[in-house]
Amino acid sequence: MSGHGEALRQLLRPLRVYELGSTVNGGELDAQGAALDGVLDTLEEIQQEMLLTTAQGRGLEAIEALLIRKPVTDDLEMRRAALAALLRIGGDSFTPAAINDNLKGCGVNAVAEETGTPGKVKVRFPDVPGIPDGFAEMRLIIESILPAHVEVEYVYWYVTWAILEAKFHTWGEIEELNPTWEEMEKMVT
Repeated sequence: MSGHGEALRQLLRPLRVYELGSTVNGGELDAQGAALDGVLDTLEEIQQEMLLTTAQGRGLEAIEALLIRKPVTDDLEMRRAALAALLRIGGDSFTPAAINDNLKGCGVNAVAEETGTPGKVKVRFPDVPGIPDGFAEMRLIIESILPAHVEVEYVYWYVTWAILEAKFHTWGEIEELNPTWEEMEKMVT
């Protein structure tokens, strides 16, 4: 018995006209209930995909189709946050705080800082050592968000021995993991 089939029985029971347990009436209610269950499943999927905070597939793809650039991330939560940031961009999004909020649209934590030189900003990636994966696409997104007259200097950071010493107590701990340098850089973030 389907969920909606039972709900239909509950609605009709007070009328006391129908034989709700018979194969004819019961079968009809089960068939109608199964059809309603199918509609409910479809509506739940549509509801999930129409909200940016819950979309997982088609909904995110539909939003991305509206934009010139797609966020450079495979992480679902970061992708949602990046799309939300891109959708928030407006005509008054040129304060430092608004620009940094908009830069989340590249799919990685990117931070713009004023340099003290008019018309120049530094953009850094505090959570990513080295040059981030997908940087070419990120650069296009960042430079389309920032005003065209602003010169952008990209600043990268790299893993140092001091950072490694803070994360690992002995060199043996690192050797046990046998990581490549890129893997080790990602372990310390």
